[in-house]
Amino acid sequence: MQIQVVKSKIHRVKVTGADLNYIGSITIDEALLEASNIIEGEKVSIVNINNGERFDTYAIKGEKNSGIITLNGPAARKVQKDDIIIIISYATLEFEEAKTFKPWIIFPNENDNSLT
Repeated sequence: MQIQVVKSKIHRVKVTGADLNYIGSITIDEALLEASNIIEGEKVSIVNINNGERFDTYAIKGEKNSGIITLNGPAARKVQKDDIIIIISYATLEFEEAKTFKPWIIFPNENDNSLT
């Protein structure tokens, strides 16, 4: 049997922009992608702390160490600049493997989205 478990989590980052006219996705600072083991194109779930919205999109790489977190396309309607969100990705694992799996969870600085 296989189950889905949390693979990666970027806990509480500040939205720096919302671009309705972009194709779609979420732009994430490359340093945050690397630290959380999320790759470009990977499906991610977004949880908006400010308004309770939950939705899925995919990650695209933003400038490294820029702190950028921008929701693009239709997702831009679900956030506002300065909202606090959680970004989560999942993996499908065999049940026994899932029992010992350790996810990549990071806690960036909420003020500037940095890792320090």
